[in-house]
Amino acid sequence: MEELIRQVSERAGISEEQARTAVETVAGFLKERVPAPYSSYIDSFLSGGEGGGLGGIAGGLGGIFGNK
Repeated sequence: MEELIRQVSERAGISEEQARTAVETVAGFLKERVPAPYSSYIDSFLSGGEGGGLGGIAGGLGGIFGNK
């Protein structure tokens, strides 16, 4: 998550504190709108943990739309 916060800060020209608030707000928004089992993918992606990243999220979301 720190890398994402740094990039948002640099690209938007805002402080890291403001970028952290933005990233956390977007993550919360997304977690409220995906099925409960998939919200953990968002947490994992942001923490940089194993199984995270776009591949894990895309694979999980693909199942929602019938792409198994």
